[in-house]
Formats: sequence, structure tokens, C-alpha cells
Amino acid sequence: MTQSATARTLTTLDGLLARGGERQGALWRLAEPARGLDANVVRLGPGAVVGEHSDNVLDVLLVVLDGEGHLVTPEGRQELVRHAVAWLPRTSQRSLEAGASGLVYLTAHRRRPGMTIASAAADAGGDAACLLDRVCPECGRLSPERDARFCGRCGQALNR
Repeated sequence: MTQSATARTLTTLDGLLARGGERQGALWRLAEPARGLDANVVRLGPGAVVGEHSDNVLDVLLVVLDGEGHLVTPEGRQELVRHAVAWLPRTSQRSLEAGASGLVYLTAHRRRPGMTIASAAADAGGDAACLLDRVCPECGRLSPERDARFCGRCGQALNR
């Protein structure tokens, strides 16, 4: 007999944001075993940027929880304000810019398929849907290098 998962409250956003203080980077991640979904709450400091990227596999839903900023696409800049909901379709080029008060957002997407071995020619590029593996857990800096193992600002090991 297969055991089914139990529905339950994992966190409260108000409590999470209050406990997070001014910490930057990932404040929370969905980490339940055997899940089919990934979700993250991320805080970018004032003026921080998530560089241009795309994902060739997953659509991402982004919900602004606090602060403000911009979603930048080849079509232009779109304002992100508290409670804005943005759809980031797979293959879309985009970047995020935090405003003067920073930007806190939740992302949700289908769980990323497991890693596979492929030739370099088969790799069409793209970054992880939320880039959290490149955000320093200590200082919140986003590493521009896809293969970085340590933060270029403070030297902290990245969550790889």
C-alpha cells in the first residue's frame, strides 16, 4: 500500500517575512519529499538584479509579496508591485530588477526534471528557473557564473 502525502500548512508568509529580517536570497524553499512542484520565496536587496536568463524546460509563476521592481524582457520593462502576478513562459528571456525598497517574491513551477548527461551541442542553454543555486545564502549576491561554487563577494559556499 502506498502512503499518501498529508495536506498541511508549511509556513505563513507574514511570519516568514518578519523572521527573514533584511536577509537576502532564498528565505524559504518547498522541500517536501516526492513533490511534483518547486516553490521558493526570494528577497532581493534594493537595486539588486537577477541577470538576463531563460529556461527551456519550465514555465514559472512569480508573485510579488513585498517591495517593487521591474520584469525586463526584450519587449520592455514591466512594473512589479506588491501582489503582482507574472507568468514567465519557458524560453522567454527575462531579468528582474529590485526597486529602492527591494523585492520579495514567490516562484512556483513544476519540479525540474532530474539531471541527465548530454553532449554540449544538445545543451540549448538556459538557467535554473529561479537561479537559487546561484544566490549566496550568506550575503544574497547572485553569482553571474553558472558554475560558481563560492560567492565572489563573501566566499560562502553556494547551495549546489
